[in-house]
This record gives sequence, C-alpha cells and structure tokens, in this order.
Amino acid sequence: MSSPYDLILRGGACVLPWGTETADVGVREGRIAAIGDLRTAHAENEVDCRGLHVLPGLIDAHVHLRDPGDPAVENLSDGTRAAVLGGLTAVFDMPNTAPSVTDRERLDWKRDYLQGRAFCDVGLYVGASKKNIAELASLELQPNVCAIKVFAGSSTGDLLVEDDASLEAVMRSGRRRICYHSEDEYRLQARKPLFKSGMPHRNHMEWRDVECAFLGTRRLMALARKTGRPAHILHVSTAEELDYLKDFRDVATVEVLMNHLTQTDEAYDRLGGYAVMNPPIRDKRHLEAAWAAVRDGTVDVVGSDHAPHSRAAKERPWPETAAGLTGVQTIVPMMLDHVSAGRLSLNRLVDLMGAGPARVYGVLGKGRLAAG
Repeated sequence: MSSPYDLILRGGACVLPWGTETADVGVREGRIAAIGDLRTAHAENEVDCRGLHVLPGLIDAHVHLRDPGDPAVENLSDGTRAAVLGGLTAVFDMPNTAPSVTDRERLDWKRDYLQGRAFCDVGLYVGASKKNIAELASLELQPNVCAIKVFAGSSTGDLLVEDDASLEAVMRSGRRRICYHSEDEYRLQARKPLFKSGMPHRNHMEWRDVECAFLGTRRLMALARKTGRPAHILHVSTAEELDYLKDFRDVATVEVLMNHLTQTDEAYDRLGGYAVMNPPIRDKRHLEAAWAAVRDGTVDVVGSDHAPHSRAAKERPWPETAAGLTGVQTIVPMMLDHVSAGRLSLNRLVDLMGAGPARVYGVLGKGRLAAG
C-alpha cells in the first residue's frame, strides 16, 4: 500500500496559529496534508525534527530585486536565491525597476521572466503613476500581483504620485489594499535647499524628518477615510505615525522594517552611506516606539525593504548617496536574534512574517501551518 505522504516532518515544535505544539507534519505533492500524530504513517522522505521548530514559509513582502535594471547590482535569480538561503519562501517585488512595472505589457513580461529564474515564490507590485490611474483597477487583478504601490514621496526610481487629487483618483481605481511609501513630497522639496553636497550622512534623517513622514501619513489617512479604500503604510519609521495610526485600524495596516527595529542614528557615524535608506534610520525614541507597536499589535507586517546598490553608489557624498540597504538574506536571522533576546515571541514573529503578510495582501495558502 502506497503512503499518503511524500514527506513527513517528525516530532517538531510546530508553530501553529493558536500556539506551539509537538506534532508531525505530512506533506503530499508540495502541500501540507495533515498535522498531528502520524506515527503509523510512513513516507519516502522523513525528517527527524525533534528539538527543532517547524515554521510556516516566511514572506518578505517588501523587496527591490532590481531586475530589470543593472545585473551587476542584482538579478532576480541571485536575489531569490539569497532569500531562500536566508529562510524565506516568498518575496514581493517592488515595481520601481528600470523600466518600472506600470502597465500590462511590462507586468506580463515580468511574470514570464520569473519562470525558471526564481528560487522562491514571487509576488509582483504594480506601480501607480499619474498616467496609469485608469488601468489600476484591472492591473491589480492580474495573476501574481500582490498590490498596487504608490510613492507619495520620491525615492529610488521615477514613480511619484504626490498631490491629493491624483492620490484620491488612485484610491478610486480598484478595491484591493494599496501600499504607500508615505513621505510628503512638498516638504521634501522645500527642505532640500537647506542641505549641501558633502554634509555628514546623518543629515539624511534631518532632511527626511519626522514631520515629512507624519505629514504624508496624515494626508493619506484623510483620503483613505474619504474614499474608504484600504491602505497599507509601508516602512513606518516614527513614533508619531505609529501612535496616530492606532485610530485608523478600520482603513489602515502597518509595516515596520527590520532596520527600524534594529538600528539607531549612531549607524550614520559608523557606516556612513551604508546606513542611508528611505525613510531614514532615526534615533532611539522611534526604535522603542516601533517595538512597543510590535508588542501592542499595531504592526501587522515586518519587512526588509531589501534594496541593493553598487558600492560606488553607496559611497557617493551625501545626499547623492544611493538610498537602500540589503535584507533578504538577513531579515529572518536578525528577527530570530530579537526573539532570542526576548523582544518578541516566535509566534509573534511568525504572525508578522507569515500570517500577517498573507492577511494584509489577501494571499491564500501561505503564512501558517495548516492542512491544504
């Protein structure tokens, strides 16, 4: 009699939605078929997991794989290989590539390009622009699309939707949750002349200051309430935003980054351009607020915002320094280090990088250990 399972993981501490239990996991044709006591069952492949934890596949919902773009910086195969080596089983790739993913032609090309190149599952963002607003409702329903991404403040690439009229139009085109880079572009541009080339890298957090992020989020929440369109605020980096967003749980979900949970502004003095990212690393007050928000449930997702650049680009004088840090190969080990230090539980980590992304992005069949 043939076995009902291709693989059995035996006796591991399984991190389940309701807690951690010692159990066997039976897998058939790449899917979980059963969780429980499978001592009478056998499979061609069996793994002794006693003394180990068994987690669902973890997701990094915020990565920039830079493909298409400059293959010397990164390509899709290398980026997804690094993700798997780091403990991830899925990544969601941002649209600000070269060229950007903003229309059906580029989306179809990117989906085909994944075949035979990706080492893990890949979700694709579609970038909103002022030129494709009418198409967004259709684009968000295409296969592999995880969300529409809006840059309300400028960052790497040329995607930008900064004015309230255009932002409202984006919100009225479609129904799925929209992901936002929330910084106020008008404040960014108004403050830019205050800073000169060659100034210390820590000026990055002064230019892209707390009010820049907070003002952007206040504007987005007003429009989200007005339109009723769900919002996911990416890489929330300030104590002010985290406190404010608690009153918008009806329309907003929240992401914080590994770096904003790990580094403070001393990193600028130690790492120079290698600490520059958008929104910036800030002082300890904001890091402590981020951890408080993780503990009280305000935060739904933790991501890396993996964004590689060449060494030459990172070593340019500020503010010409390229903004972005790598993370797909380090986010899981770093977050497990935080678990070991007692900053969060393993079950909470699994929620933030498994069930949380699946819930926020409406992804089926991922994020938790369950049959099917």
